Amino acid sequence: MPTLIKNATVVNDGNVFEADIRISGQRIEQISGGIEARPNDKIIDANGCHLIPGMIDDQVHFREPGLTHKGSIATESRAAVAGGITSYMEMPNVTPSTTTIEALEQKFALAAQKSAANYSFYLGATEDNLEQIQRLDRKRHCGVKVFMGASTGDLLVEHPQALDAIFRDSPALIVTHCENGAIIEQNKQRLLQKHRILTIDDHPLLRDEEACFASSSYAVGLAQKHQAQLHVLHITTAKELELFEPGSIQHKSITAEACVHHLWFHQQDYTRLGNLIKCNPAIKYQRDRDAIMQALHTGQIDIIATDHAPHTWEEKQVAYDQAPAGLPLVQHALLSLFDHVKSGRMSLTQVVEKTSHNPAIRYHIQERGFIREGYFADLVLVDMKAPSLVRHDNCLYHCGWSPFAGHEFSSQIKNTWVNGNLVFANQHVSHNPPSAMRLEFV
Repeated sequence: MPTLIKNATVVNDGNVFEADIRISGQRIEQISGGIEARPNDKIIDANGCHLIPGMIDDQVHFREPGLTHKGSIATESRAAVAGGITSYMEMPNVTPSTTTIEALEQKFALAAQKSAANYSFYLGATEDNLEQIQRLDRKRHCGVKVFMGASTGDLLVEHPQALDAIFRDSPALIVTHCENGAIIEQNKQRLLQKHRILTIDDHPLLRDEEACFASSSYAVGLAQKHQAQLHVLHITTAKELELFEPGSIQHKSITAEACVHHLWFHQQDYTRLGNLIKCNPAIKYQRDRDAIMQALHTGQIDIIATDHAPHTWEEKQVAYDQAPAGLPLVQHALLSLFDHVKSGRMSLTQVVEKTSHNPAIRYHIQERGFIREGYFADLVLVDMKAPSLVRHDNCLYHCGWSPFAGHEFSSQIKNTWVNGNLVFANQHVSHNPPSAMRLEFV
């Protein structure tokens, strides 16, 4: 059914303006003031609420296949559209790891049946799958993920020759998790000499700025050497920011990302939340959080993502050294950014730039990330004046909990459209039949 959104406050391309939007099929047909309704239009009165392009989350872990006790493509994509995320790119550290083109395509087939949001998947790099990396198709695959010294099993890539070959030969964008394993081990031994048992308070000391900077600078050096396309994920320290150029994302070959939890939490929150906010790289210090926020303004940080990584409540209720790293975020990511808008730390146009426009530009995503006539209708209607109280029992994550529980956000996601289909309304997700699509790149 064609949809006519009336009286919306549109946020797009650095502007905020009043307009009506007509959706026809999967796409935006018309953007104008005073669009007249047609007999078969479904009319939605935005009543002045803000209409933005859906968030494109370039870093999530939806846990399928093999880890579905934590989450699945179906459950986590439903939480994502409830949070205004209309497209995502998912990571290869599942079971078995996604390290072949065949395994990669199997995940696309799963998503075609289950996903509520548009999707793409990364191939995981190993020290001996260069032939698979070389088979990546830049028009069909979002990139290759390289865990540089901060993973286990076959996804850990540390050998200099293997890394050099990946940066030399990858036909697709290289995205990296940058922490230096040798420095982390040195930090661990030093901390154990001080006290026999590590606690959550040691986490930012264990995975400190030197571990991050040593790996990030190594990745940047390799990209410069081979003129490779590099995107460094989840920057957590002020020191790393010196590696990245300020300014517009246009024409950059090396870019950087921040994640919503690193813009929200800092080391003092470990006392209250403990293992619930244990993640890698670690949430660090207030000075780092503030420097990352400032880097959003300078353009040294180009993209905001989630690194959504759910674990069960029981898995988090153990000793620090046994607790897995990661936290669920997709349902509340945009809401956390709108709180920054309310506090004056960010602008609405900046939120849209970092979560929608810039991911579309960096990944060369076809006809998404902007509110433009002819583009896919991936849209989110936000009421900036309606609060949202987070409780564990109103989370859509399979794990059933949120680190934001007890916090009342200042805004509310009202509606989410994916390819013109209304998939979230009245606090309810519906995507039958599935309307999500495989992302394509140009």
